[in-house]
Amino acid sequence: MARLARISGVSPAHFARAFRQAFGVPPHRYLLTRRVERAAALLRETDASITDIAFQTGWSSLGSFSRTVRDITGKTPTELRAQTVARPAMPQCYLRAAERPGLKIAVSEKRRRAAGVTPASLVEET
Repeated sequence: MARLARISGVSPAHFARAFRQAFGVPPHRYLLTRRVERAAALLRETDASITDIAFQTGWSSLGSFSRTVRDITGKTPTELRAQTVARPAMPQCYLRAAERPGLKIAVSEKRRRAAGVTPASLVEET
């Protein structure tokens, strides 16, 4: 993000605010969604190993790839690979948009909610 901000001639904070205003999500979340979307497509459409797909889509660890994919899509990479459905004849851009993982909240927030941790419970522990 710092590189994009530098190329744009603005500060990283201003770039992040402008990006969020334009796209509705912070730059990191947007990138994460696109990476998971690409990984899901590769899992469905190729025979490449899950590890190879993880590395191709920018993860350096199979564990973090699997956990992030599961947190965002609700399915493991193996489950996504097994999910082959007949696709209607329509442009790929529409299909990809329909299959795009919804990431309206941060992955860490999704994990906290799944664990039943609330901001109030964090305050009570201290």
